[in-house]
Amino acid sequence: MIGIAALAAGILLGLVFHPAVPEAIQPYLPIAVVAALDSVFGGMRAYLERIFDSKVFVVSFVFNVFVAALIVYVGDQLGVGTQLSTAIIVVLGIRIFGNAAALRRRLFGA
Repeated sequence: MIGIAALAAGILLGLVFHPAVPEAIQPYLPIAVVAALDSVFGGMRAYLERIFDSKVFVVSFVFNVFVAALIVYVGDQLGVGTQLSTAIIVVLGIRIFGNAAALRRRLFGA
């Protein structure tokens, strides 16, 4: 419940204050958001399967965001950042939809 309240507060603060994202971070922000969403959906799935561990969730969350940003950074240095960004979005998107399908099956039996 605390997590949902914190998420709602964060969204509300973002809508009210319109924070500016530094230009140097802008290429990495979408990747970080998708990596974070992957961790959140994985955590929700683990919770419903009764195997959720908060320590694993936090480490997974931070590690996913860090590795995704690192891959994009290395890709930028090699001149293929856009292609690697697309690849990361596709892979994480597949994982998110897989977790969403598992959540749907668990919640609705369909």
